Amino acid sequence: MIVAVVDGMGGGIGSQLIALLRQDLPPDVRIYALGTNSAATTNMMKEKANRGATGESAIVYSIKKVDVVVGSLGIVIPNSMMGEITPKIAEAITSCSAKKILIPIMDNEDITLLGVEKKPLFLSIKETIEKIKGLL
Repeated sequence: MIVAVVDGMGGGIGSQLIALLRQDLPPDVRIYALGTNSAATTNMMKEKANRGATGESAIVYSIKKVDVVVGSLGIVIPNSMMGEITPKIAEAITSCSAKKILIPIMDNEDITLLGVEKKPLFLSIKETIEKIKGLL
């Protein structure tokens, strides 16, 4: 199984995801760190991702090869993360055949999510890990 963690900005959420994925998943699960910028990719790679790639072209290309995509809800919303999620990135993620597991974190003030329970990020990440374990 290949899990892609997609993040932007400084890669903080992606780094936390990868650290816990590494702790909780079998070693044969491959993890790709797909960052919208080099800082995000670098920080995610520090948590022992198997491969890393940066930028729109790399994400659009790599996302086709994975089984699961993980990240914040913003990775499927064009121009989120202060414009780092380009329309091509959002379309590639939403259109790929991989299972998508999205954490309901929003940085877009124009979008309000209703019916979503607010909880600490760590708990959302742990829930994400459990969903991925269920797919193994």
